[in-house]
Amino acid sequence: MRVDFVIGGTQKGGTSALDSFLRKHPEICMPSTRKEVHFFDREHENREYKTYHANFQPKPSHRVIGEASPIYMYWETAPYRIWKYNPEMKWVLTLRNPVERAFSAWNMETKRGKETLPFPDAIEREAERCREALPLQHRVYSYVDRGFYAHQVRRLFNIFDRDSVLILFNEELRNDHAKTLRRIFEFLGVDSSSVPPEASVFEQEYSDEIDTQLRSRLIDVFRPDIKELEKMLGTDLSAWYEKRS
Repeated sequence: MRVDFVIGGTQKGGTSALDSFLRKHPEICMPSTRKEVHFFDREHENREYKTYHANFQPKPSHRVIGEASPIYMYWETAPYRIWKYNPEMKWVLTLRNPVERAFSAWNMETKRGKETLPFPDAIEREAERCREALPLQHRVYSYVDRGFYAHQVRRLFNIFDRDSVLILFNEELRNDHAKTLRRIFEFLGVDSSSVPPEASVFEQEYSDEIDTQLRSRLIDVFRPDIKELEKMLGTDLSAWYEKRS
């Protein structure tokens, strides 16, 4: 038994929606225990693969096995561990405007009760608060840090072949459901004609919005990284760093 692919990121980029769609495909086996297995991002644990494999119950009809743990893309040590487990692992990434992603993550942690600060204060104190987790990354307060995608994608390209990494954008999954899923199914090597119907699995929009000045400041923070990602992928991402009037 071997897991063939991971939905490795990014958090709040649409991975839950993608996980729900892939579970409906008759040739794809996803974890029977939970969505996020978190096997490769745990430190100081006995990493027995049989423990990992216990999360899956493949059937004869399944052609590929996969799981969705969005932190794998962000967690520094996870990609190498995954390569050591399966050098031919396929990665599916769904990226989202990093400013919107940060705000969505803050909303999630606030609802969970893990965040008590207002969004501007959480951003202002992020570096200070994240030092609590050193030398590791912080799993909760890394709202801005997780949005620097260029470094994370480059790390994957340095460890895995580029054709083993499928990079999508949140908007594609939302706005072009069938075409995007067919791309994913072709990438995974399963029947691309078996596309589940669209479903309302994306989060609803939040009632509050990011302060205009803070949004503008965050765009300035992310702009160099986004432009680097544009060059790396050959994709126009100017919508992410164009400031709203």
